[in-house]
Amino acid sequence: MSQETTIITRGVLRLLRHMGVMATVEVELPSGRRADVFGIDGSGCITIVEIKTSLTDLQRDGKWPEYAPHCDLFYFAVPGDFPMEHLPPEVGIIVADRYGGEVLVEPHKRSMPAATRKSLTIQFGRLCALRLARAYDPEFDI
Repeated sequence: MSQETTIITRGVLRLLRHMGVMATVEVELPSGRRADVFGIDGSGCITIVEIKTSLTDLQRDGKWPEYAPHCDLFYFAVPGDFPMEHLPPEVGIIVADRYGGEVLVEPHKRSMPAATRKSLTIQFGRLCALRLARAYDPEFDI
């Protein structure tokens, strides 16, 4: 992960926490894709945030539409100097830095089947528990 990606991710995590969304990074989805940031709020709404550090980074990424079946809300998070006119109109936009972030554009809210939501919620909980266990015991393995 590049330093700029790490900085934007930190800001996104702070923003989401402020919004009541508990999130983690690098979550593998059932499709095999990996979400940069994946979070769930108190009502079960699932948010995915894809980090883009440059226009070239965005242009090389054709996979982002594949995240839609796995979230209610989808955002791109970018640095403040990103050329916003190149971002797709149907997604949310977050500008973030090391201190936090701001939602510039709210995304269209989607609705997932209940079974998909339940499966992703369980997967999220298990992943977070595994990461916490590994933080306490680096030799922890399943």
